[in-house]
Amino acid sequence: MKRTGITVSVLTAALTATAALAPTAAHADPPTPPGKATTLEHLAALTVAAEGSSSGYSRDKFPHWSTVSGTCNTREIVLQRDGTNVQTDASCAAISGTWYSPYDGATWTQASDVDIDHMVPLAEAWRSGASSWTTAQREAFANDRTSSQLWTVTDNVNQSKGDKDPAEWLPPRTAFRCMYARSWTDVKYRYNLTVDSAEKTALTNLINTYC
Repeated sequence: MKRTGITVSVLTAALTATAALAPTAAHADPPTPPGKATTLEHLAALTVAAEGSSSGYSRDKFPHWSTVSGTCNTREIVLQRDGTNVQTDASCAAISGTWYSPYDGATWTQASDVDIDHMVPLAEAWRSGASSWTTAQREAFANDRTSSQLWTVTDNVNQSKGDKDPAEWLPPRTAFRCMYARSWTDVKYRYNLTVDSAEKTALTNLINTYC
């Protein structure tokens, strides 16, 4: 399949999209990535290259939690999307609700106990090609709600993941590993990011084992 290069207009669509701000009644997942067969095709199409340097990397070069609408930013909108019965205050901050973390199967009732994880971490993206992007492209990547890039997960599980790729870290809940590999591959494919050889091998094994 032929891919087109990333463009600011495509990437910034995630930032300009609006979302319903009413309290959510039920859990919703991020957009679903392609299935097994398409994921394997997309994985095969990715450029295999050694990871680049982290030199020059800073989270500030990926402006995130950008304003979506009114006082609501990306983190707050994702908390509403992924939670059940989420109630917010006048500033759009979540004050109550329930959040399920697919990485470990834990359920939380305090928004402070969960993080919004970038499926492909910002530092990993930097080393895989995002170092050459514009700030606008990196902002769109860091706030992308149109793909399976953003997930609400247990904070300390997210911290254990850090900026590791699937050859170095996997979610402890094995039932999620198929979705994890599909989502990771989808984000890398959408943004024309590279994979290193160990990462590609790990993704191939995950997809063939768990999907």
